[in-house]
Amino acid sequence: MNTQSSAVSGSFGSQGIAPAALSVTRPMYWSVRRELWENRSIYLAPLVAAAVFLSGFLISLIGLPRKMRGLSALDPAKQHAAIEMPYDTVAALIMGIAIIVGVFYCLDALYGERRDRSILFWKSLPVSDLTTVLSKLAIPLVILPLFSFAITVATQFIMLLLSSVVLLGSGLGVGTLWTQSSFFHVSLGLLSHLLIIHGLWYAPFYGWLLVVSAGAPRAPFIWAFLPPFVICAVEKMAFNTSHFAGILLYRATGPETYTPVPGSTMMDLMPALPPMHFFSTPGLWNGLALAVGFLAAAVWLRRYRGPI
Repeated sequence: MNTQSSAVSGSFGSQGIAPAALSVTRPMYWSVRRELWENRSIYLAPLVAAAVFLSGFLISLIGLPRKMRGLSALDPAKQHAAIEMPYDTVAALIMGIAIIVGVFYCLDALYGERRDRSILFWKSLPVSDLTTVLSKLAIPLVILPLFSFAITVATQFIMLLLSSVVLLGSGLGVGTLWTQSSFFHVSLGLLSHLLIIHGLWYAPFYGWLLVVSAGAPRAPFIWAFLPPFVICAVEKMAFNTSHFAGILLYRATGPETYTPVPGSTMMDLMPALPPMHFFSTPGLWNGLALAVGFLAAAVWLRRYRGPI
């Protein structure tokens, strides 16, 4: 009897742990899904950008055989740069679109539900303010970089296949194209770049935008960008220095590891694995600490600020 009762109590104990674990993850999971349902631009904008670029790339394929014949006379370094240019361009385009979408999404993430008064409904649900704000912060930090990576890799692969078909149809080999484009070599580096730079490094920017979104009475775009501009102007006029502007520029351009060097392409700046130098950079941890502070401020504002 004691053995059976122990087994029964153990089974009830294990059943009690599982719902507790689920109760922590499920609200976050459904909160993220809600953001994707309500903000289709998160994945539609990069898709549209990729489709527009592919349309232009299809037109450029007309002159690809002639271009490849001309590249045969160049040294390997120049061949590599010329062949890789359209792949770099589409990656930069999609990453730029992702940043723009992330900025406007964060500005409207908490402000929009206060403006249309839907915050009264969402607060009635058993989801904490911390879970709600974390789900919104996860969009620019995790979801957008992953979407951008998938769309970029798919677009580059389609470009590579189309180029191969055109070259084979013209009687040219595709070995140089596949070798110099280094498609498979840079895919992991691109993912690393997106998660590190667009996620960890830009986290303070997105945290600040969420604070503005949670507290701005009107026009969150002005509230987000006017204070930094005023601080830079006052510092310049009062002390003739530009320290704050330098901090913003350093945060916007990325750490020294990803600073462009003359003659390098974008893919050359995306190492296959994150260097330990990046994680030992004080600017990374200072920025993450600031992002945590912004996160706490956004949670507090959402808890106590009512609809507009």
